[in-house]
Amino acid sequence: MAILGSIVKSAITLKHNFSTDKEDPVKQQEEQLLKLLQTASATAFGIYYGFSGLRKADDPIAAYQQAVPIFDYDQMNKAWWEQQQRLPDITWPGKPEYFALSSGTTGKESKRIPVTEAMLESVRSVGIAQAEHLAQFDLPPELFEKEILMLSSSAQLQQHPNGHLEGEISGINTNNIPGWFSGFYRPGIEIAQIDNWDDRVRAIAEAAPDWDIGALAGIPSWIQLMLQEIVDYHKLDNIHEIWPSLSLYATGGVAFEPYRKSLEKLLARPLTYLDTYLASEGFFAYNARPGTMNMRLAAAHGIFYEFIPFDERGFDETGNMLDHPEVFTLKEVKEGVDYALLVSTPAGAYRYMIGDTIKFTDLDQLEIKISGRTKYFLNVVGSQLSEEKMNAAIQELSEGLGMPVNEFAVAAMKNEDGDFIHQWVIATPEEVDEGSAAERLDQALKSRNKNYAVARSKGLKSVELTALSESTIYSWLEQRKKKGGQMKMPRVLKAEQMQGLLDFSRKAVGA
Repeated sequence: MAILGSIVKSAITLKHNFSTDKEDPVKQQEEQLLKLLQTASATAFGIYYGFSGLRKADDPIAAYQQAVPIFDYDQMNKAWWEQQQRLPDITWPGKPEYFALSSGTTGKESKRIPVTEAMLESVRSVGIAQAEHLAQFDLPPELFEKEILMLSSSAQLQQHPNGHLEGEISGINTNNIPGWFSGFYRPGIEIAQIDNWDDRVRAIAEAAPDWDIGALAGIPSWIQLMLQEIVDYHKLDNIHEIWPSLSLYATGGVAFEPYRKSLEKLLARPLTYLDTYLASEGFFAYNARPGTMNMRLAAAHGIFYEFIPFDERGFDETGNMLDHPEVFTLKEVKEGVDYALLVSTPAGAYRYMIGDTIKFTDLDQLEIKISGRTKYFLNVVGSQLSEEKMNAAIQELSEGLGMPVNEFAVAAMKNEDGDFIHQWVIATPEEVDEGSAAERLDQALKSRNKNYAVARSKGLKSVELTALSESTIYSWLEQRKKKGGQMKMPRVLKAEQMQGLLDFSRKAVGA
């Protein structure tokens, strides 16, 4: 009997019963904002926008929204964060020890997001909250004695000339794992700091028999590649032959469903799956109960949230934010509406639009799901395709083809006649009839989106599709230095990026 595991599970259950997440989230949100205003009141940003006065207002949230503008990365970085790399007390007390390099899925270069000790504490706090909610899942007690393999980007951080360390957020978090957790954490800091992705995964495969893994965490595309490497290296039928206790997987970063079938081919049995919403800017939500992959918003862990409706109230037809959008707080949101997310955080981000769109699925449970990206909104000639619609259509295509379609991308391009088309690239394990697959995908999108159907009858002349191997797509990502760990395949590409991928694929097959 797993005596220690039973004790740990009982302690988690007891802690969950007294969780602060059961308190009024609207009140908690006002408390988070007041703490941010108080802590940052003496910073350059706090003085400029009068944080001390905002705290004393009759309605501090309304006063904050009126005084502080909405920022995107370029605005925040140019006005404040570039200075914060060199000087203390700019947007948060002191000088950040770390800056997180974003995965750069929508921009030409990685962004540098400040990561303060207060933000790291917020991330740890949300992680503990998620662990407490494991009490609601039917997990075996022995799981709580097992090791956790967290597949991150390289934990080998780079020293910047301005004095801070920088790397992807998962690598920064790996370098700040609490001491009490280090005994459970795998692959360990030595392997995690191997910079080259292939070398790191090979080291994991070599060490795998020495570990007793009960849980995995990481982006599904790279978790799948890692598990495949271990299975191939040790000539296994499935990963449970080497890790029989594996029963839990915390996913995140991209939608999980497109990867489920291909991932489960590497398992002897399905796992318990948990979704997480951990970005460079903070840990925002986590799966808190069984029976759903929707996530509970972390309302009491240092972050203040605002929500801009991703429709005519907040954005124009091209997906750009209006000059004066409607902005809602947690008290005012509705279920089933797409919102662009604004966050104010203990890393010195204020009313910051991170680029994700979310949708509340259950306000009583405070649950959300990520519905897409503001920049993954393809609206050439009125097609109005969101990432959520793309994922659903790709899932239908996968089922129709009888094979997994894990990776995909689309771009609006012009054909030889100068007409707009949608060019898709999908990753499949076998050859497919590309013309038939394009027609299936087109029909799936028409049935889900009336605006798309109208566009297809007018300005959007055709849909073309190219099927590639996953290895070709990952090789293209590697060429662009976007392979491994937290790196994600962009779902919407610019025309020149798509052309580059198509050209790369032709060279790869010697065409």
